[in-house]
Amino acid sequence: MATTTAGASGEVLGPLTKRKAWKALEEHYEKVRGLHLRDLFGGDPHRGERLTAEGAGLFLDYSKNRVTDETLRLLIALAEESGLRQRIDAMFRGEKINVTENRAVLHVALRAPKGTSIVVDGEDVVPQVHAVLDKMAAFSNRVRSGEWKGATGKRIRNVINVGIGGSDLGPVMAYEALKHYTERSITFRFVSNVDGTDFAEAVQGLDAAETLFIISSKTFTTLETMTNAHTARDWSLAALGGDQKAVAKHFVAVSTNAKGVAEFGIDTANMFGFWDWVGGRYSMESAIGLSTMLSIGPENYRAMLDGFHQMDEHFRTTPFERNLPVLMGMLGVWYADFFGAETVAVLPYEQYLKRFPAYLQQLTMESNGKHVTLEGSSVNYQTGPIYWGEPGTNGQHSFYQLIHQGTRLIPCDFLAFGQTLNSLGRHHDILMANVFAQTEALAFGKTLEQVKAEKTPDWLAPHRVFEGNRPTNTILAEKLTPEALGKLVALYEHSVFVQGTVWQINSFDQWGVELGKVLAQRIVPELESAEETKLAHDSSTNNLIRRYRATKRA
Repeated sequence: MATTTAGASGEVLGPLTKRKAWKALEEHYEKVRGLHLRDLFGGDPHRGERLTAEGAGLFLDYSKNRVTDETLRLLIALAEESGLRQRIDAMFRGEKINVTENRAVLHVALRAPKGTSIVVDGEDVVPQVHAVLDKMAAFSNRVRSGEWKGATGKRIRNVINVGIGGSDLGPVMAYEALKHYTERSITFRFVSNVDGTDFAEAVQGLDAAETLFIISSKTFTTLETMTNAHTARDWSLAALGGDQKAVAKHFVAVSTNAKGVAEFGIDTANMFGFWDWVGGRYSMESAIGLSTMLSIGPENYRAMLDGFHQMDEHFRTTPFERNLPVLMGMLGVWYADFFGAETVAVLPYEQYLKRFPAYLQQLTMESNGKHVTLEGSSVNYQTGPIYWGEPGTNGQHSFYQLIHQGTRLIPCDFLAFGQTLNSLGRHHDILMANVFAQTEALAFGKTLEQVKAEKTPDWLAPHRVFEGNRPTNTILAEKLTPEALGKLVALYEHSVFVQGTVWQINSFDQWGVELGKVLAQRIVPELESAEETKLAHDSSTNNLIRRYRATKRA
C-alpha cells in the first residue's frame, strides 16, 4: 500500500509511486530498457568524459550505466521530490530523524572538526566527541609506547577486540584495510561469534600477561559479546593466578553502562563512551574504533576522520547532479526498482579491502532492509538490494562468470587506487589493467559476429558470446590511506541515506535483528536444563531442541 509521508521539514510528500518523477521514470524506462551501452557510447564520443564526477578526492566514472541524460535528470528530480535536501539538512542539524527510536542520527558529528557546533537536545555534542577522542589518544599512546603494563609488569603485545555487529565489522574492516599503517609489534585479533571456536582460535598462542581485551558493547548486556567477555576474563585470570585486580590491567570497555563495567572488574576510568545517536553500523569512528586507533595510532586515526568529514561536506554542499553519494544512491534506486536488480557487487581491486564488502553488508542491508515506510505502512516497491563481493582479481576466477554471462542483472562497483602500497614489479599495472578490462567487457561484451570473425566453430560460437550491457561504477582514488578509507565509508553511508530517503524508510533502526535474539534467550535454558523441560515452540523447533539435547548427552 502506497503512503504519504511527512518530510524532514514537515511538508507532506506524496506516495512514492504516485510522484511525478517516479511516473516519468516508469514511462522513460520503457523507452530505454532495450538500449545497449554500445549504442550509448557509439552515439556520444565524449560520454566517458561527461558522465563522471569528482569529490573529496574520489573520482566516479558512472558512464557505463544504462542511463541517458534524461534518466539522470529524472532521478535527480525524484531525489528532490522525495525531500532529500531537507532530509540532509535535518540530519546535519541533529534533528531526530530516527523516528522509531526518537533519536538523532549524528555519525557526522563523530568526525566534525573542533570548533564545529552540532546541537542535540540543547547541547553541543562536538566537544563531547573530541573529549572522548582525546581520551582514546592518550590511552593508545600509553599502550603503543609500552607505558601501560599488564598485571605482571609486562607490556601489552596483543590486543583482542570483543564485540559483534557494528562493534566488530567496522574495527575488523578498518584493521585489515589499514594494515599497512599498523604497529606491527602488537598483534590484533577480533572475537565476535558466540561459537567458542572464535575465542579459542583468537587466544591461541598468546600470553595472557601480554594481552589486552577491549569489550565493546554499548549496553554491556549483548549476549554474544558478554559471553565472550566472561570467557576472556576466566582465561586471563586462570593464567594470572586468579587475582581479580588483574582484570583492570587487561580489560577496557567501550560502553555506556558504567555500573556493568565496574561489576565486571574494569576500571571505569578506562571506559570509553558514546551516545544513543550513534548507530552500531555507523560507529566505527566512535570509541568503537579504539582498536583501530591502537593499531594505526592517533594521528592516522584523525586523518581517517578527516576523510569522513571531507565526504560529509561534499554530500552536504554539492549540487545533486555532481554529488557522488546522490548519484550512486539514485543509480541504485534505478536498478532495484525499475530493472528489478536484486543484488549489487562491490569489487575492491585492493587486497587490503578484503573485508570491505562484508562491512557494507551490514551498512546497506541492516539500514535499508525494511518493508514499511516511516509511518508504518507496507511499501509496494523494492527496497534494500543484497550487497556482496570479493577482492579482484580473485573474483574473476569464480563468480564473474555469472555476472558476465548469467541471466541476472548485477550492477557492480569497482574500487581501485592509482598507487599501490606495495610496489612489486608489474603487479599493480596488471591489477589495474584488469579493472579497466572487466568494466569494458561487462559494458560492451562480444557479439556473435565478433566471435565468428575469430573463426570460432558455429556449434561453439553461442557459448562465447558476451551480451554486455552490464552496468558498472568505477571509483578511483590516489592511494589507500586512512583518509581515503574514511572517504569511501562515508560515500556508502550517504548513498544508503539517499536510497532510504527515496524509499521513505527508516535507515537507522534495526528491529529485524531483535526477534531471533529474544527467542534465543528463551531457548538457552531449555538446552542447558539437566531435566527434560516442557517445550512450547512449533513442532519443528521442539524436535530440533530434543535432537540437540540427545546429541549433547550422547
